[in-house]
Amino acid sequence: MTGEVESTARGPMDIRRVMAALPHRYPMLLIDRVVSLALGQSIHAIKAVSVNEPFFQGHFPTRPIMPGVLIVEAMAQAAGVLAVESMNLADSGKLVYFMSIDGAKFRSPVEPGCLLDLYVEVTQNRGAICKFSGKAMVDGKLASEANFVAMITDPPAD
Repeated sequence: MTGEVESTARGPMDIRRVMAALPHRYPMLLIDRVVSLALGQSIHAIKAVSVNEPFFQGHFPTRPIMPGVLIVEAMAQAAGVLAVESMNLADSGKLVYFMSIDGAKFRSPVEPGCLLDLYVEVTQNRGAICKFSGKAMVDGKLASEANFVAMITDPPAD
């Protein structure tokens, strides 16, 4: 992360603090709270998966399963909260763009009623571009994992 990073942990963070860190809103906000956050290092966030999620209407009507791409997006949003909090950028207007993904694996389905535990670690920090490793767990069982890259940038000009 660029700038000076405090060497303290933060958390828990409620939905209001998550929304201050991310520009995402329903239905694309996929983080409900942060359990713990070690600035510049790691985050544990949670997504409560509800049957009322709009994607369950079509994925799949007879056996609702959270789409893998949205599980990866939830991990990327957790990384965004980690980056924004580590750099003290909440409410600054800065954006964290998901740039690439590598090695995504989906191990078990994520169904309504699950608490999706998202664990993300910084694996490389090059200023505005950071690499992350993420795992999504349900009841202690690996549901998905991926490595990804994100970039911190100013919002586009109007």
